[in-house]
Amino acid sequence: MKEVLVFFITGFMDSGKTSLINETLYGSEFSGTPDKKLIICCEDGEIEYDEEKLKTVNAKLVMLENEEEFNEENLKRIAKEYDPDNVFIEYNGTWEVAPVYEMKMPAGWVLAQAIATVDSQTFEMYQNNMRAMMNEILFGAELVVFNRCDENTNKRKFRGAVKAINRPAQIIYELMDGKVDTSEEELPFDIDADVIEITDADYAIWFTDCMDKPKKYEGKHVHFLGLVYNPEDGSLKRNVFVPGRFAMTCCVDDIQFLGMKCKYDEAYTLKHKSWVDFTGKIKIEFAKEYRGLGPVLYAEKVVAAEKPEDELVYFT
Repeated sequence: MKEVLVFFITGFMDSGKTSLINETLYGSEFSGTPDKKLIICCEDGEIEYDEEKLKTVNAKLVMLENEEEFNEENLKRIAKEYDPDNVFIEYNGTWEVAPVYEMKMPAGWVLAQAIATVDSQTFEMYQNNMRAMMNEILFGAELVVFNRCDENTNKRKFRGAVKAINRPAQIIYELMDGKVDTSEEELPFDIDADVIEITDADYAIWFTDCMDKPKKYEGKHVHFLGLVYNPEDGSLKRNVFVPGRFAMTCCVDDIQFLGMKCKYDEAYTLKHKSWVDFTGKIKIEFAKEYRGLGPVLYAEKVVAAEKPEDELVYFT
């Protein structure tokens, strides 16, 4: 049985799904292969597919206009009729995504990559007004493509919003001309300082950057105000606690705890939900909490502290 690679692309209308598939078909290794390619399109966007041009790359188009049509039986029928080698699914951003990941695909079909496309110009509007639908789009994506970016795009805030929903996701920013923005995101703290001072305003940014790129923090010392996670139910070892902060992306429903595993001989003395002034060293090592390698804090100085005026931190 042959293996059929399936690329699942979702996002709101006019977020760049069709453009991404066209760029892949005509501007990558796919264009030069004799493989039979199939596009399953679930909405009519501003940009349409040129079916005559699709023939030049051995590609065909199938339209599914209703959410009820996207089901296991219909996909099996399509697989039998077209016998594709590669499948590109342009999914409707207003349809439920979760059932797709749970759906049994036709024999041989393998999900190669799940991609979410996002228009950076409208992202915050959708986050504020259609948060549940945007989260549905982002939660299972392995790659999130923010397109139509410019000098005003708040990449740090966008990355924080994505990571709050889907921490493993990779993120790409595309400029107005379609080129990938390869510039480094400027960090609001000095990563080369003897001790990196993490203010309340910078905590969420530091946390996501450290979790995304832990190697660059290997051996670094950090200082921040933290809330202690140390429940009395025995879920943590005697010499382990988790300092962190509750972060909010755009609204109260998005609040979550951002904390890192910390090894500290006196951890058992720290009261759950108390506040501490924390200084420690970061080491990259295996931790079951991360299911692999990740940043682990080694406490050097832990002092009781007062609760801050605003207990939350933000991704702005």
